[in-house]
Order: sequence, then C-alpha cells, then structure tokens
Amino acid sequence: MSTIRLEDVSRVFSPAEATRLAAAGRGLPGFQADRAFAERVAVRAREEAAGRGAHGEILALDHVNLTVPDGQTIAILGPSGCGKSTLLRVVAGLDVGYTGTVYYDEQDVRHIPPGDRYIGMVFQNYALYPHFPGRGNLRFFFQVRKAPDAEAEERIRVTSEIMGIGFEELLERKPGTLSGGQQQRVAIARAIVRNPRLFLFDEPLSNLDAKLRTQTRVEIKRLLRRFAITALYVTHDQEEAMALADQIAIMREGRIEQVGPYNVLRDEPANAFVAGFLGRRPMNLLPGVVLADGRLRVGEAVIPLPDAARPRCAARQPILVGVRPEAGRLLLGRPAEAAEFRLEGEVEAVEPDYVHRTLAVGLRAGELSFWAFAGLEEWVRPGERVEVAYPLAALYLFDGKSGLRIA
Repeated sequence: MSTIRLEDVSRVFSPAEATRLAAAGRGLPGFQADRAFAERVAVRAREEAAGRGAHGEILALDHVNLTVPDGQTIAILGPSGCGKSTLLRVVAGLDVGYTGTVYYDEQDVRHIPPGDRYIGMVFQNYALYPHFPGRGNLRFFFQVRKAPDAEAEERIRVTSEIMGIGFEELLERKPGTLSGGQQQRVAIARAIVRNPRLFLFDEPLSNLDAKLRTQTRVEIKRLLRRFAITALYVTHDQEEAMALADQIAIMREGRIEQVGPYNVLRDEPANAFVAGFLGRRPMNLLPGVVLADGRLRVGEAVIPLPDAARPRCAARQPILVGVRPEAGRLLLGRPAEAAEFRLEGEVEAVEPDYVHRTLAVGLRAGELSFWAFAGLEEWVRPGERVEVAYPLAALYLFDGKSGLRIA
C-alpha cells in the first residue's frame, strides 16, 4: 500500500499527440483516450482552421495537486473530457510526458516503468487477452516475471476465494464465452492476483447493464474494504462515487475543483461548478444582481442579502443564487412564509419518482430555469403556472464572474 501524491502535474498534448490519441479511441493499450477527448481535438482543429486556438495544443491536466492517503479510495468525478483518464494514465506510468511530480509514498516514480510499480488496473473495456482462458489471464503476470508455478497457482487459488462463489468456473473459459459482468470479474481478479500496492479503475462498470453494475459495484466495495488498498476510481457516475469512495475529487477542464467526502462537497461547494454538478438533481443556479440598496434581485423577486455576504458584495455585482431543488415547495395557492422567497414559472417537465414518492418539477420564468420537488399527491402538468417558495436560509451565493462561493 502507498500514499499517492501529485504535485503541480500538468499535461499538454501537442497537435500530433492529440490527433493520434483521438484516433486511437478509448481502451487500446497505452492510450485510454475517450470520445470526449476526440471531440476536443476536433473543436481545436476547427479553431486552428479559422485562425484561432493555441497552435492546436490540448491542456489535459492543469497544475493538478492531489493526495490519495494510504488505504483510501478517491473517486475522480467530472464531465466527459475533463482529464480523468489522462490523470489515471499519468499515475499508472502509461504517460510520462507530464510536468510536475508523481510520488508513491516519497518516491518520484517518473522513471519507473508501469510493470514495476505493482499496480492493478481495471479498464472500461476489460482488456483481457482473448486467446487465454481466465486462468491464463491471471497467470500471465507470473509468466512474464518467471515466477514459480507453485507461487502462481497459490495466488490464483487465493484470488478465486476472494472473488467468491462461481468464480472458479470462469477460470477455464475464454473471454469470448463470458458475459460482460463475468469478463469484468476476471479483469478485477487479474488486478488482485498481483498483490498490488495501488488499484486504478477507469470507469470499469460503464459497459454493464444496471443490474450487473450494481452487483459488480458491491463486489468492488467488498474488495476495497477487505484489502484497504490505495485506489483511484475514475467515473462519471455520482452513485458509484458515493458508494465506493472515501473522498471525491471533482475535475473540470484538467483542474481539481474540490476534494472531500460527498456530503461535504454537496453541502459546502467551493464554487458554482461543484454546486451545479453534484446531486441527484443538481443545485439551481439563478443569475441575479446586487441592487444599490444592498438587496438582491433574482428574476422578479427581490430578497435581502445575508449579513455574511454584505462585505463581499457591491452594487451591480452579478451573483449566482444557488438553491437545492429539494429545498423548494410548490405553493399551490398556499401563502409563502416570511423567511421564503417566491418564484413563479411555467411547468416544463414533470418527473415522478415512485420509489421515493416525489415529483421533480422543472419550471421556467423568462430566462430562469429551475427545479423543485413535491409529493406525488401534488401533481402538476406541463403548461401550468405555479409558484415555488425557497427558504432564504437555504440559499448559496456565488460570484457571477469567478463562480467562487460568497456565502
């Protein structure tokens, strides 16, 4: 096990590198580029053709600082193309064209090849050797190192016990005869069998259906708890990140925006991007402006500025007002409370959740688009005009230009 630390790590792809990686596609050995990366390359190429852009370069990682404590799992969460897979490749040693330093414990690993880092990697596309049965895939690590057969067989036996019921029968079958979930089980076992000091997961569940994704997620969580191995888990699925990680790192455009447990990121977002990214239904972000009398206008509503925000706000300053949809309530003819502000809008979307017995209601008022939750008994229809009340105490304020949180 190790503490993994990235200090001021940046990765810039030249035009030739960017084009090559985009053409390679996700999942090929040594690349792990994704479709979003290819789209960024295509956009940059169009900018270059129009005389814009920075010579076709793609900034994939932008001065990243991140520490993964020994034995903990950190999920890297962010939109497609934000640099998650590039970060994983740099940590794994598959990409050494970065600036900055990557440490395993206190050792700079720049010149240590991937095969000597004792890492276990699990990819989105399984990356199994198709001509080997499951046992051969697990044995390959030991064959390359010319380890004794007895050692290899003992490690495979122990790993089979760890993987649980039904795994041994997969060892005699080739990947082409296995389902997606079974292939991913073999891929995870291949990572475990080498007794790694670090686990790296690159969206390992994204190719599985919903049921298999849930089952495999439980299996991965059990393994991470059993071994307490340091792990980086790249995903775009917030549910996976919540279920598997001790902490979550939010990425955007190659930068780490905020790191912490899910509940801290959700309740104390550092900026508007984090606030608008996290949550089953992300935070409403409503543009507003500070008035000369120190109050705040949001759409047709005028509300008082919180005392904590007054010293940090000036007249005519643009503000983003954030409020969680679950904090709102449909008035439906009822009066608003004194410590609430109201927004009236036209219902655009209604999404029932019969499991939680809630109704997500999407509304629009001019340029404002916002959501609120109601009970199933408060059913409304698209086209209706309704009022929503939000508690003033539930508001978050962000600077309209930088996005940084004010209050």
